[in-house]
Amino acid sequence: MKWESKLIKHNGLVRIAIAFEKNAELIARVKLIEGSRWSQSLGVWHIPDAEENRIRFKIPLLFQTVPSEEGILQIEKFKQWMLSKRYSESTISSYTEALKSFLVFYRDKPISEITNEDVIVYNNDYILKNNLSASFQNQIVNAIKLFFQTIRETKMMVDKIHRPKRAKLLPNVLSKEEVKAILNAHSNIKHKMMLSLIYSCGLRCGELLALKPVHIDSKRNIVLLKNAKGQKDRIVPLSPFILEMLREYYKIYKPKTYLFEGQNNGFPYDARSLQLILKQALQKTGITKPATLHWLRHSYATHLLESGTDLRYIQELLGHSSSKTTEIYTHVSTKSIQQIKSPFDDL
Repeated sequence: MKWESKLIKHNGLVRIAIAFEKNAELIARVKLIEGSRWSQSLGVWHIPDAEENRIRFKIPLLFQTVPSEEGILQIEKFKQWMLSKRYSESTISSYTEALKSFLVFYRDKPISEITNEDVIVYNNDYILKNNLSASFQNQIVNAIKLFFQTIRETKMMVDKIHRPKRAKLLPNVLSKEEVKAILNAHSNIKHKMMLSLIYSCGLRCGELLALKPVHIDSKRNIVLLKNAKGQKDRIVPLSPFILEMLREYYKIYKPKTYLFEGQNNGFPYDARSLQLILKQALQKTGITKPATLHWLRHSYATHLLESGTDLRYIQELLGHSSSKTTEIYTHVSTKSIQQIKSPFDDL
């Protein structure tokens, strides 16, 4: 899908205008961007002029946007190294852009002279000054660490690279009643099927959209997830009720390549369109929580824990490398907490 983007001034504010031929899926994707608006007078969608949006729509970044010749060469070498290591396309893209942002900031300094202190200066004078998110900063750090591991002549001590303090956020969880209402909100069987499969198997959005009909093993009642996050295959159990729903879905849609395809046969369903489906379900049910597709995965894990499933099995089902990642669900499970009697009751 071809689109064009440029900076405009709208009501006194600098915005990023996005122009494209009318397409329902692309409109749905743009609508999901926070702060997106349609301009009737200009005939374009426009979004906030933010760092993440500039990267997403290939608008030149703020300040100087081109690294030094050495930087351009090293970025290309880094990209080729990641390709040879079989990093995912999305990781290569995000790490390349993140490293570019850092090397643009130090375009007048030889890369061999960049130190750990320079990372701190970059964080303070660029990330914090431009109010960029901690997650964006963390992505920059991941790219810097990996990049400096691949070059020989450097003053950088990779293990001591400055990283933002990790926020101790609990996963967002829906009740079983809320999940049931969301899954029943859509009459369209494809929409209902996609949301149901995410919750019933604890899938990430990308894992659902990468599924192919051959990945559903109806004889063993399992789903095979190929090249999931971290390039790891895993299997998850398939509910008999979900299997019956899938059979009905398959009869109607007859998917060719992917289990869930968009308007074009042979291509996977669009991730932002799927997010819009959840948003519509929330509106229909009157649930005001700012739920995302990942909330369904969090809810799956928490509900398993509350029903007595061992944490080690939940770790396997979710595909977590570390048990510490899975242990966070013990902090949101209410099974034990609800049994604690408040001293207020004895007053």
